[in-house]
Amino acid sequence: MTHLPLDDVRVIELGQLLAGPFCGQLLGDFGAEVIKVEDPGRGDPMRQWGREKPHGKSLWWPVVARNKKSVTCDLRTPQGQDLLRKLIAEADVLLENFRPGTLERWGMSPDELHEINPKLVITRVTGFGQTGPYAPRAGYGSIGEAMGGIRYVTGDPGRPPSRAGISLGDSLAATHACVGTLVALHERDRSGRGQVVDSAIYEAVLAMMESLLPEWQQAGYQRERTGPVLPNVSPSNVYPTEDGDAVLIAANQDSVFARLAQVMGAKELAGDERYATHGARGEHMEELDELIAGWTAGYPADELLRLLHDGGVPAGRIYTAKDMFADPHFAAREAIVRVPHPDFGEVAMQNVVPKLSGTPGRVRSVGPALGQHNEEVYGGLLGLSPEEIAGLSTAGII
Repeated sequence: MTHLPLDDVRVIELGQLLAGPFCGQLLGDFGAEVIKVEDPGRGDPMRQWGREKPHGKSLWWPVVARNKKSVTCDLRTPQGQDLLRKLIAEADVLLENFRPGTLERWGMSPDELHEINPKLVITRVTGFGQTGPYAPRAGYGSIGEAMGGIRYVTGDPGRPPSRAGISLGDSLAATHACVGTLVALHERDRSGRGQVVDSAIYEAVLAMMESLLPEWQQAGYQRERTGPVLPNVSPSNVYPTEDGDAVLIAANQDSVFARLAQVMGAKELAGDERYATHGARGEHMEELDELIAGWTAGYPADELLRLLHDGGVPAGRIYTAKDMFADPHFAAREAIVRVPHPDFGEVAMQNVVPKLSGTPGRVRSVGPALGQHNEEVYGGLLGLSPEEIAGLSTAGII
């Protein structure tokens, strides 16, 4: 087995819930040693999150805490803070998503931490960032999604703004935090100095909003909710089938639309001035969608998809988890892996992305039990004796 690309990086993860820990998950997927520090007796609330709880345990925790080690430490006590400083002295990255000012109150501002470890990369994930008038506010992913713009444009016209059925803002902030961490580690290799990575949820969402800002600034145009379509991008919609299924077709590029017209047996559409260009198709979106829907409704979904795929037209069903497990492409690329679990036997989860040809990432373990690695980390890494570890445990520090 080849080495993992980040197996020389040690991360101390202080975050909880999703905005920080998903960044830790991404780093751990590629081999970083992620030591997650949790409250004694309670741990990360993610241990209890999720709708389904076989054996009374979360199905979310095995995924977001995969490839991590768990140690317990009461960071609100001077002894716990001293223990954290010792961990930080041995680390490459400190990852946290506390409200701004928390580390500073503990005497662990970036300047103070860099006195302990000048090479430390300090990755901080918050709702609004470390500076600015909103920095002290509590910030959840949903608020960042609202302020960053994605909520306003999500949903059907004429209905209140909706949301995706996942924690999109948290995951985006964590993904950008991961990118920033890797950039800061690369720069550290050149300069020898660590720095702060400041990832704000609302800014991570804003970064994904395409041309939303210049459209308003230059043209006074405000994007609105448009349901399953994008304004002036056509055809790209969900269309009915003869057997009551639905198929998504995306043929908005000129050459692809010409292929769709050929598959439909109506190649003249590609030369029709109403549909010949991207702008023209966008202007006549509704009538074009009606025309395509009338054609797709005459075929069962499987036959329709075969025609479209054979004709080089991007198309597909809208998958549920059940569909993913049954799909041969998911299986061929090992998009879903099954990992041994002490209670579930094995648990299926999404595999590591992206795929690297030489040193791919790997899911090595599911989320750990609370404090599972106390002896390994405090004894092996920090060199504490069994008696010292037992004393910290008895005092409630770990």
